[in-house]
Amino acid sequence: MHLLHIVQLYHRASGASRYFIEIGERLAREGHTVTVLSSDAFDLEHFWAPGKRSEPAGESWHGGVRVLRFPVRRALGPPIVYPVLRRLMVELGRAGRPSAPLLRRLAALTPRLPGLADYLENAPELADVDLVHTTNITLDFAILPAERWARRRGLPHLITPFVHLGEPGSRQIVRYYTMPHQIEIMRRATRVATMTGLERDYLVGRGVPAQRVRTVGAGVSLAELAGGDGARFRAAQGVAGPMVLSMGVAAYDKGTVHVLEAMRRLWAAGSPATWVQCGPLMGHFQQLVDGLAGAERERVRVLGYVDDATRRDALAAADLYAQPSRTDSFGITFLESWASGTPVVAANAGGVPAVVRHGVDGLLVPFGDVAALAGAIRRLLADRALAGAMGEAGRRRVARELTWDAVYGRVRSLYDEAIGAG
Repeated sequence: MHLLHIVQLYHRASGASRYFIEIGERLAREGHTVTVLSSDAFDLEHFWAPGKRSEPAGESWHGGVRVLRFPVRRALGPPIVYPVLRRLMVELGRAGRPSAPLLRRLAALTPRLPGLADYLENAPELADVDLVHTTNITLDFAILPAERWARRRGLPHLITPFVHLGEPGSRQIVRYYTMPHQIEIMRRATRVATMTGLERDYLVGRGVPAQRVRTVGAGVSLAELAGGDGARFRAAQGVAGPMVLSMGVAAYDKGTVHVLEAMRRLWAAGSPATWVQCGPLMGHFQQLVDGLAGAERERVRVLGYVDDATRRDALAAADLYAQPSRTDSFGITFLESWASGTPVVAANAGGVPAVVRHGVDGLLVPFGDVAALAGAIRRLLADRALAGAMGEAGRRRVARELTWDAVYGRVRSLYDEAIGAG
């Protein structure tokens, strides 16, 4: 088979990218041809703001997969143009289904990947493609040309949308993933792969045909996570005593701001814990860190992106993992923490309640509730027997059902199903 993957960011630091990397490289090892069309963005913010990290455009090979990166083109003006445009699209989407054609046109204004669209129309090596797999419905500017191309050629289209459901009972987040033109894309897709049953049920409730939706989840590779040296990490970072770890993008919606505020409460109450953050920093979070007083700053290690060895060491060193996000469709970092036997604190939002079992392998708190978050962190740092039992429950569950091999088996069957249906 020749599989065409459309992935807006393609590197291991991105959860959505990791999903496609794991699937694509396994397909390549089976002898299939896998072509990835991506952008030159490394940081998500590169799509709307200059000065962010990017990667060289052009062709490269990774694990037997051919990757083509196309330059991002933005509309003229300041970075705020993008969020203003998306908010306008959300408001227009309230007009209902007739607004879908207008929303498709607006989605193509900024950012754009003109090279990707041109390549789809003119590349002879795509003549034998059997299936198109797209992702990340909120970055629809890359999906739209691929979906049109697949429909014109009668090719099956599989989409893994990574819909972020946000907080229960609130549409503040999910509305950016379920505008009329986005729902239309998912309704027309041959198959839709969701991360959790929560995501599946929500989309079915919005009119995506239930018989086309499959829940596949995400996973980790236990071999890649093995070998972490917690003592080495603590020595390198000067960490003594309890350590709370967070990873991924440091941003408000990821709950990182609330973790910092919860830790400040704990420090004020005499806690000796150190907080470590690994991952890219959004501008608003950097300002908070810069404003910390000297005593608090000594309790914080903000490391930005780290290499794989440092990441493994940090996971091995942590007593607790905290990521109370409202914008996770699954949360691979929870699995990474469990693989190290570490309990987690998460938000009761997005797809996370289907992943973290409250009171079994972690604790769930309302998104943005700093008092509840501080209480959960305090509880697990104080009750080491409870923390150990939760971490061990998570470790057993990961080994049993949450590996990339298990996920690949489900996705691989879905490919055959979609091609047969197409």
